[in-house]
Amino acid sequence: MSPTVTVSISYRHARAALDWLVTVFGFAEHAVYPGPGDTILHAELTLGTGMIMIGTLPPRGTFYGDLIRMPDEVGGYCTQSVNLVVADPDAACERAKAAGATIVSDIEDKPYGGRGFSCRDPEGHLWHVGSYDPWALRG
Repeated sequence: MSPTVTVSISYRHARAALDWLVTVFGFAEHAVYPGPGDTILHAELTLGTGMIMIGTLPPRGTFYGDLIRMPDEVGGYCTQSVNLVVADPDAACERAKAAGATIVSDIEDKPYGGRGFSCRDPEGHLWHVGSYDPWALRG
């Protein structure tokens, strides 16, 4: 196995978040492990060759539940964000707006190349979406 990085994001309403991420950003369900009720223990979502994992926020008093805080519990701040490379960031921005995202930086041409925007999903997580591909060779 080659080393890689996968981001993990907790949501209070992981099923709704999963549906939102599929609809807005075009993620595909790779695997979903449901928990009790409408919770998700663990889900793997792919976008191209990338993957994120999401799950329902564990309750306080559990190991992981005592380590994670949601953005609305810390004044709306995030200590990390997710960057997505998409072919049509303008269309992604329109879908995000229509699906209730909070746009924190509207779609624009970026000085380092590409075009993109930044938004918060319905639970406050920060996403940067654009056409700039950091893996592409620069001349």
